[in-house]
Amino acid sequence: EKAAFDKALSENKVNLAALNKAVAALEKGMAGSFLQSRAAGSLQKYVASSRELSEGDRQTVLSFLSGKQGEMYAPQSGEITGLLKELGDEMLADQKDMIATEDAAVQAYEGLMAAKKKQGAALSESIENKLNRVAELGVHIAQMKNDLGDTVESHGEDKNFLADLGKNCDSKAAVHEEE
Repeated sequence: EKAAFDKALSENKVNLAALNKAVAALEKGMAGSFLQSRAAGSLQKYVASSRELSEGDRQTVLSFLSGKQGEMYAPQSGEITGLLKELGDEMLADQKDMIATEDAAVQAYEGLMAAKKKQGAALSESIENKLNRVAELGVHIAQMKNDLGDTVESHGEDKNFLADLGKNCDSKAAVHEEE
């Protein structure tokens, strides 16, 4: 989008500059020298494709720019100068609108990127917290397995002790009965 905006803005600036040169030349009575310039060709292409002029006005300006009435143009009448000034005002307004629209798009993009960065940071923090919990649970599980092993071993020893105790009790009971 930025490239398209830059291209459109550049074209608008070139066309507006050509139009301003045309108006200045007409106001100074130098229409003939302007019509031989590169700016006149650029302006002619723009006017031919412009939708901002009525068909009659477009034909009048194109006729002037093609040189059909260039030498006979009387700057006092101001018809073409007026049309070009009007077109220039519209082009300048379009340029301001383009810039405002692009500025709004840039702000929206920057806001979106800030929100996404904030969201990414929050998600990263959440992932880190969950990884820490997984690690802590892994340690806890390992400890519980150790405790289970110790308990099983202790249980086995307790069974042996109980069995020995039972034997000892039986032998002592037998000794007491004999006495």
